[in-house]
Amino acid sequence: MTGSVRLRQLVIAAQAPSAIEMLQTVLGLGDYFVDKGVGEFGLTNGVFAIGDQFLEIVVPVAETAPAQRFIDRSGEGGYMAIFQTDDLSAVRARAGAMGIRRVWDIDLEDIDASHLHPADMGAAIVSVDEARPAESWRWGGPDWQANASKGRLVGAKILAPEPEVMAQRWSDVLGAEVDGAKVRLSDAVLVFERGETERLAAFDLELPDADDVLARGREAGLIVEGRSVMFAGVELKLV
Repeated sequence: MTGSVRLRQLVIAAQAPSAIEMLQTVLGLGDYFVDKGVGEFGLTNGVFAIGDQFLEIVVPVAETAPAQRFIDRSGEGGYMAIFQTDDLSAVRARAGAMGIRRVWDIDLEDIDASHLHPADMGAAIVSVDEARPAESWRWGGPDWQANASKGRLVGAKILAPEPEVMAQRWSDVLGAEVDGAKVRLSDAVLVFERGETERLAAFDLELPDADDVLARGREAGLIVEGRSVMFAGVELKLV
């Protein structure tokens, strides 16, 4: 079933709005989209297109925002993973049968989406979205194709005390192939590793100017180790 689900967007929760432009500078990204709709969740944001995938920073602007509670509890970090399916009704049915709560649903002319409860999925908010047409993406804004940078998101690392158990759960919900502690999507691999706490810890990116990214990360005062830049609690791995 791997052909029916792909990684479309990864999200970082950061405390300061300046993180948006810092990420733009360090990764050498194009113009970002500010989605005023996230105000519903007490947030402002910046969404960057990388190929036909997306990297988003959300910043709480209300103390009651769930993202603020997330930061207060565990610090800045990976907040959400958004997957694209061609059969959201089946995903919703599987989640319901597993007792996984949906905390937000929307059904629009061009996209349907469900956010699954992080306490039930583990590590992060998981959103599963069905876009029409499949190559579109409302959450990227009206001009994302013109602003897209070259590159792609090829995976993520998720920490959990029982990584294979969580990998199986994510696989069962998404309808994707599981191989031990790895979930294989049509365009990416999710790797689950053992950790004391649940966390969406690392994003794997292919970018054409990786050496320049590392240099800009050092110039910005970020921790750079090997081929990785630590940014707002997330390891950005240049693969």
